[in-house]
Amino acid sequence: METLLEQQRRYHEERERLMDSMVKETLLKKPSSSSSRDQINSDHRMKTLLDRYMDDTVALLDLYEDKDGMRKEEVAALSGPNEFVEFYNRLKLIKDFHKTHPNEISVPMSMEFDELAKSRENPGSDDAVMGDFSDEEGYGRYLDLHECYDRYVNLKAMPKVDYLAYLSTFDQLFDVPKERKNYDYRRYLEMLLDYLQGYSARVKPLLDLADEMDNVRLEFLVKWEAGQFPGWPKETSGALAHTGAHLDLSAFSSAEELASLGLDRLKSALLALGLKCGGTLEERAHRLFNTKGKR
Repeated sequence: METLLEQQRRYHEERERLMDSMVKETLLKKPSSSSSRDQINSDHRMKTLLDRYMDDTVALLDLYEDKDGMRKEEVAALSGPNEFVEFYNRLKLIKDFHKTHPNEISVPMSMEFDELAKSRENPGSDDAVMGDFSDEEGYGRYLDLHECYDRYVNLKAMPKVDYLAYLSTFDQLFDVPKERKNYDYRRYLEMLLDYLQGYSARVKPLLDLADEMDNVRLEFLVKWEAGQFPGWPKETSGALAHTGAHLDLSAFSSAEELASLGLDRLKSALLALGLKCGGTLEERAHRLFNTKGKR
């Protein structure tokens, strides 16, 4: 039942209230005894307010652009020669609505922001749970890598270690031999990355993860092109380029896993076996995998 002009007014009011709440959240003096739980909850409240502010801004921009011309028509109807007719028509719509819905209760926007203020001023309440954490994560204090650990110990080429040993080495990916980084290992890394990104988003909701990942990719590309990325040295030229380097195929269960090593490594392994080393990535992978158990 809201008119477009009323929607604009409401969005402007909500933006002002959201801005005020964000300022108060930022200026809130947290006691020295406050825990990481209070800080995480504060960041989640701020993220919620910021997201709503952006949504309202997008909605306002869409209304002001008026691509369908409806706002222009509404303004013309209010300011034209029949403005009183338009006024009484709208008054009739309001009366008809309340006759149809006599028990309809309109909750003012201020009540919602009063509740937000209470949660901000009483951060230690028992129901102040803004982040979704497992018991092992201790509300953002620890990592819970049990599922990733289970995937890791079930990889064929990986040593079997206990959970504590895994926690001390799970981030040292450069120590894993290049030949062991097959398709299953890649799936494990994707699982580990998904968890760490999700955990970061829950612990630091205001962190721009997309920007962080872009910076990491740029740093990676520089090191990769220079052959300086740990664990993935650039193939040397000279004698090795003509003789190749043998590859242990026992750790690979399919040609797709071999393809994850890349063109250069497959070429080197094929040269070491005296086989044709040209073709696409898939052709090289299948050609090399077909030698498994034969040479």
